[in-house]
Amino acid sequence: MTDDLACKITGSELEVMKLLWQSNSALSITEFREKLQESKGWEPATIKTLVSRLVSKGAIRQEKRNVFYYSALISETEYNTWATGDLIRRLYNGSARKLVSALVHSDDLTKEDIEELQKMFTVEE
Repeated sequence: MTDDLACKITGSELEVMKLLWQSNSALSITEFREKLQESKGWEPATIKTLVSRLVSKGAIRQEKRNVFYYSALISETEYNTWATGDLIRRLYNGSARKLVSALVHSDDLTKEDIEELQKMFTVEE
């Protein structure tokens, strides 16, 4: 996956991608409609537009069976790795240390979260 592609995925398109990643299988446009109308309240035309944009961008593949089915060409791990790197570059001038420091000093982490982070950073010899 190129950085160029990942940064072109909008927030709404990311919701479509998340649905594909959660399903672990190709989805028809009908399945997209059922799930996204219920969870997001989106109109069918909006859903079709988002799916078409992702096909055009090369983020998902369209396959003709009895109807069209769509599957992800970008894995969730690939996207999350890019998004994390992008966050670090944009907000912390490329410093992962500053990101971790911000997390540790925030009120959002529990004592257990901090202990888990400490274990992750402890180097065993």
